[in-house]
Amino acid sequence: MKDVILALDQGTTSSRAIAVNADGKVVASAQREFPQHYPKPGWVEHDPREILDSQLAVMDEVLEKTGGARAIGITNQRETTVLWDRETGEAVHPAIVWQDRRTADMCRGLADYAGLFASRTGLRLDPYFAGTKLRWLLENLPNVRQRAEAGELAFGTVDSWLVWHLTGGKHHLTDATNASRTLLFDIHRQCWDDELLRILDIPKTVLPEVVDSSGLIAETTDGLPIAGIAGDQHAALFGQGCYEPGMAKNTYGTGCFLLMHTGAKPVMSANRLLTTMAWRIDGKPEYALEGSVFIAGALVQWLRDEMGLISTSEEVGELAATVADSHGLVIVPAFAGLGAPHWDPQARGLAIGLTRGVNKAHWCRAALESIAFQSGELVRCMERDAGHRMAELKVDGGATMNDLLMQIQADLCSAPVVRPKNIETTAMGAAFLAGLGVGMWKDRREILAMLEEERRFEPREIDAAAKWRDWDRAVERAKAWE
Repeated sequence: MKDVILALDQGTTSSRAIAVNADGKVVASAQREFPQHYPKPGWVEHDPREILDSQLAVMDEVLEKTGGARAIGITNQRETTVLWDRETGEAVHPAIVWQDRRTADMCRGLADYAGLFASRTGLRLDPYFAGTKLRWLLENLPNVRQRAEAGELAFGTVDSWLVWHLTGGKHHLTDATNASRTLLFDIHRQCWDDELLRILDIPKTVLPEVVDSSGLIAETTDGLPIAGIAGDQHAALFGQGCYEPGMAKNTYGTGCFLLMHTGAKPVMSANRLLTTMAWRIDGKPEYALEGSVFIAGALVQWLRDEMGLISTSEEVGELAATVADSHGLVIVPAFAGLGAPHWDPQARGLAIGLTRGVNKAHWCRAALESIAFQSGELVRCMERDAGHRMAELKVDGGATMNDLLMQIQADLCSAPVVRPKNIETTAMGAAFLAGLGVGMWKDRREILAMLEEERRFEPREIDAAAKWRDWDRAVERAKAWE
């Protein structure tokens, strides 16, 4: 079974590995969770060694089942920042996770440069991204800046950390998708930007080489080619076969991440979305618009763990299906502020429209609707930026198994929602990129032929305009509360 691609999917809470054969079928898999660390309010850290050990463990488990592999593809949690010693390979500090907010004041202090960062990188000045995390490490750890300037230290997102150790320290690199999430990479010229590095006071000596997302990138110490790398949302876009402008996917997890392919030229958003790399293959960049919803599946967890309205996450769909609508209840789950397109960190959660007839089934229905409304806002923004309607929305992630949520999403977007047979699209995207890199599949058409729909949810005739009016009114009331 050696003629398989091994995909390493290093996520925020667990590390996974899958083996994919030439027919695009998963023939082996393994997963291992690792601890989350919260040293201060708003701070989120991982132990880089725990990330590495968990990923190596599941890799070995899958390789033992398959007897080997033809190549490795890597996909990873994005923006999470690691700084390590080039000599020892040990991190000088815990990894600062993408969710970490410790650089909020730093970002506010850089507000005069917001337009410059947006025009060069496609991103907003926000603690979400890796650049300010790296600056924090340089400014707050003893002797670290001097060591960085002397070339003793290496910076990277999690893909770089994995590649460094898989290759025995021979390769310090990242792909264009991960580079595009650092606030340091010019997505137009496809290079690290010297002016932005000066503004953030980051020495170029710590940065990795930027490579394509597919191709013969490096070799492990065992001689296994690393032939594909992409950040998780970019890999999911590729795994869903969104290869033409206007094609979009939404990943439903703790939050939601919606990306729309925009082609060979970046579309700079006029609607407060992010412009990002889709991937870079054969030196040719392709771009996407991206919107992030901070709270999606986390709202269902809140109903279960904090409110006690349900005992399992699956119950939310079962209860919601027992009522025809939310009985006028609207929930805006701004527990951590609002993400795109509002970008309001002072917003807070709100439930409005409560009357005596509202019961827990209506709460469950309103929760599902809030997930769909937030994603639908991103669709509306993307359609305005792209200048055309979205033909269909491809979906992945655990919450896509909730049929009612998927139907509500189709209704609110007035577009079909397509659920694939294989919802492991992130890992599949990494496998496809690597398989292209070593010739297992000759082109994207061959990959598209392997993708199968499990179900298509067609939009129904509803009074969507009235529902959207209520949602927009509720969101305005939730803003600027804190």
